Amino acid sequence: MPTIVLYGLAAAAEIAGCFAFFAWWRLGQSALWLIPGLGSLIALALLLALVDSPAAGRTYAAYGGIYIVASLVWLWLAEGFRPDRFDLAGAAICLVGAAVIIAAPR
Repeated sequence: MPTIVLYGLAAAAEIAGCFAFFAWWRLGQSALWLIPGLGSLIALALLLALVDSPAAGRTYAAYGGIYIVASLVWLWLAEGFRPDRFDLAGAAICLVGAAVIIAAPR
């Protein structure tokens, strides 16, 4: 599976898992939200482990840029807050950094 697909799936799993904890802790939802939340966080770890890279830290560093963009998409679509120009500029900078990490000749 292509790295970008793994990163996208991992970001979705991480956001879903973290939001489950947020919903329980901050929004007063049932503790039952923690069950799928934990499952999502386990899926995140498994998906990142599938990325073809000899260095876990480099994999996680590159993933960070993808996660930031996915979080802004969540902010907009799930929470109803439109990202502002500073959100978009920051995400673009992070994506450039992730691309440098992923595409650098080694």
